[in-house]
Amino acid sequence: MNYIHPGAKLHPTVSVGPFSCIHADVEIGEGTIIDSNVTIYGGVRIGKNCHIHAGAVIGGDPQDLKYKGEKTYAIVGDNTTIREFVTIHRGTASKGKTVVGNNCLIMAYCHVAHDCFLHDHIIMSNATQLAGEVVVEDWAIIGGGSLVHQFSHIGAHAMIQGGSKINKDVPPYIIAAREPISYCGINSVGLNRRAFTKEQIAVIQDTYRLLYMSGLNVSQAVAQIEETLPASAERDLILEFVKGSPRGVVRGYN
Repeated sequence: MNYIHPGAKLHPTVSVGPFSCIHADVEIGEGTIIDSNVTIYGGVRIGKNCHIHAGAVIGGDPQDLKYKGEKTYAIVGDNTTIREFVTIHRGTASKGKTVVGNNCLIMAYCHVAHDCFLHDHIIMSNATQLAGEVVVEDWAIIGGGSLVHQFSHIGAHAMIQGGSKINKDVPPYIIAAREPISYCGINSVGLNRRAFTKEQIAVIQDTYRLLYMSGLNVSQAVAQIEETLPASAERDLILEFVKGSPRGVVRGYN
């Protein structure tokens, strides 16, 4: 037996397993599957064709002392899989919502804290923990058991080694690993799988050679990149990320 509040809005095709509890002010889209023993609190919006596995808890109150009971949301996009015992908390007044995008895979025992913003096609491996207000961009992969400090920013197409402690921003396209977390090359396997051309990958490599292997500090390297490498979507995304990082980016590997 399960409990679905009369104020919840579920598409007729939604499947809900036994012993699940769905509170008021919940909306769940077409074709989504809710397994057994799932709890979905008010303020949750789940898209189409998602699969929420047993024991997941979505929309719980944020674990943040500044939260005063204000109306906030937890939003999950389309075609996203939430595995066993994942917890996703609602936002606070800071952002008003926690967002997990489309086509994401959030593996078992992961935590997504208040006001995080996960873009699309993201993989969080088992037991990865995101603190509050973390941003993860498209196609990023975070290895199992990783700990991500609050306010950290992980760039698009980045890949992070399992068991990492992320306390600096991770720029796009790179592999980040070791202790402390460091640049360990570009994610060439992932980029090839996503049909980046040889020319695009070469631009990314050249940009990071200057940023991490030129012996220049970050501001000097940025100036050198702007002066010597022609503008391109890939170069400019890296520069925008580095310039806009208040925490600073991960260091180079020595």
